[in-house]
Amino acid sequence: MTFEGLGLDARLVQATDALGFTQPTPIQEQTIPVLLSGTKDLVGLAQTGTGKTAAFGLPLLQLADAAQKFPQALVVCPTRELCLQIVNEIDLFKKFMTGMHVVAVYGGTPIGSQIRELKRGVQIVVATPGRLIDLIERKAIDLEQIKYVVLDEADEMLNMGFQDDIEFILKNTPNRDATWLFSATMPPEIRRVSKKYMKTPLEVTVGKMNTANKNVDHQFYLTNAQHRYDALKRLIDFNPGMYGIIFTRTKADAQHIAEKLTREGYDIDALHGDLTQQQRDKVMGEFREKTLQLLIATDVAARGIDVKDITHVINFELPDDVEVYTHRSGRTGRAGNTGICMSIVHSREIGKIRQIERMVQVPFHKVEIPTGKDVCRKQFFHFMEKLLQADISHGDYETYVPMLEEKFADITKEEVLKRVAAMEFDRFLKYYENAEDLNVRERQRDYRERDSREGGDRRVVPDRRRETRPREFGNGGDYSKLFVNLGTKDGFYKASFLQFILDMSDLKKEVLGRIDMKEMNSWIEVDKSVANKMIRAIDGKNYKGRRIRMNDANSR
Repeated sequence: MTFEGLGLDARLVQATDALGFTQPTPIQEQTIPVLLSGTKDLVGLAQTGTGKTAAFGLPLLQLADAAQKFPQALVVCPTRELCLQIVNEIDLFKKFMTGMHVVAVYGGTPIGSQIRELKRGVQIVVATPGRLIDLIERKAIDLEQIKYVVLDEADEMLNMGFQDDIEFILKNTPNRDATWLFSATMPPEIRRVSKKYMKTPLEVTVGKMNTANKNVDHQFYLTNAQHRYDALKRLIDFNPGMYGIIFTRTKADAQHIAEKLTREGYDIDALHGDLTQQQRDKVMGEFREKTLQLLIATDVAARGIDVKDITHVINFELPDDVEVYTHRSGRTGRAGNTGICMSIVHSREIGKIRQIERMVQVPFHKVEIPTGKDVCRKQFFHFMEKLLQADISHGDYETYVPMLEEKFADITKEEVLKRVAAMEFDRFLKYYENAEDLNVRERQRDYRERDSREGGDRRVVPDRRRETRPREFGNGGDYSKLFVNLGTKDGFYKASFLQFILDMSDLKKEVLGRIDMKEMNSWIEVDKSVANKMIRAIDGKNYKGRRIRMNDANSR
């Protein structure tokens, strides 16, 4: 199948050819012919990086009338980064069209300049929910003539608490001919929105839901909880060509680890909710330009990031939700490339690895944390490759060769190489000289390795002898049970709720036990020693205009 065969305008086909797109991706092939009719509601389920922007962007450009200078199509997405990415891609697709204008509106920048752009005349608006509602309330944008509404990464928007905003936007586009919803997953909230605001939508699924990218090697490294940071550093050192993202649960962890690694000479910075938009743009700019080798981020801060050629994703801690793991690992292994997703886990998390493995339907490989000698050897070979590949074609090096020959006349070639190695690796070798083994030994494992009888492959098999029945909620002797008046109705999933609680209280995941979420409220088990600290940090604060109440459930 070709783009021309999908029924696209010749100018759009010309643009895809110019971009080197020869064949449509599965999501494009299945949705574009349907969307070009302009009258059919659609739910497209596909992972990030599968070509969703072209799947809805090309039909929007064909359906919009360039002669009419008012908004006819609206794309709503969760973050500024994704907003800009969508506009950039649509701009490439409309290269051979005249009079077609696309505008991005998002928070964190002055609203006045965006209002002026809208007034100049625009056919397609790409917006984040908060800024769009601000423009609606200021009467700076007219949605009465919007014919097409696209909700991109709808599950992420709901996960970020935008459900009310989405419904408000849909209510304010009463004359739309079609609603197109694109999402990586299909939680119940998405299903409810589609039933309420869409007319018998066609559902297109590309790949199995909640499955991980098959181009990604999913690895886990077993260590003690107190060795997480040392294990992280060793994995970075063992992969000197790494260009990746490290995920943490809390912004405090992201900032702390970034500062610690920076002090030790690594090119890294943090991305979290406490950064201003200007700081965030600076960090992302440096990461895209590869001035930074590594980015450390929370799940909330990383939403909407789309950076090419990421080789590794590292889970400093596993997320609670399988969907979150899928989003994290999906940052690498894109556009036909391969990638590696590493997870640092301790023995109590083996059950979670098994659960994620079952849900995403890909095997996880247990890999040993490299020894100090392994790391030194890998770094040394990497340095030798760089030395051999050094470009000496530029610069008048010949001028200095006689002086170099004279200076090193009495030193053998071997000695020169040793001195070069000593200058480069002295500090490194000393650090790893007596490095301890960070691996958890066999007797502590919940997994045992065995040779598969077919083909001799090594694979990881759960050791079911260690399985125990889970305790009942609220029966933990060292936990206090806290009540909080927040629940799924507030737009939370378990993972986003956990992130919110930890960020608000600045506590570690290890202090939490079970979390029981209901529609209107939730109960949280927390270590008794920090229960009062959590209550003081959260009780009385506001969430989306509502006062949060948190107290000891046993005192209610």
